[in-house]
Amino acid sequence: MSEHNVHHDPHAPADHDDALEGHIVSPVVYIVIFFALLVGTALTIAASYVEMGPWNPIVAIAIAVTKATLVVLFFMHVKYSPKLTKLTVGAGLFTFLVLIFMTLSDYISRAWGRW
Repeated sequence: MSEHNVHHDPHAPADHDDALEGHIVSPVVYIVIFFALLVGTALTIAASYVEMGPWNPIVAIAIAVTKATLVVLFFMHVKYSPKLTKLTVGAGLFTFLVLIFMTLSDYISRAWGRW
């Protein structure tokens, strides 16, 4: 029996060839995201020349987080990935935030200059 005579079972497990096909993203989406990243870079540079006092690093981090989110969602295809991949990315982000919180809480709680 040749391969052309094989009928696909609609109840077949999801681990067949169709599961290996990825989501096809239009090149226009990549171009739009690329220009959004360029605008983000320009905003970062422009913000570095504006004196905002203690808000300078906050604005820079906000722009960087926005750019990183675009990269993760579109260039790393997390937006079109299964829920397990999104959960993995979320768990990594949560772990990162916990480590940052622990580091900052240790830094803030030290008795600077009192020893």
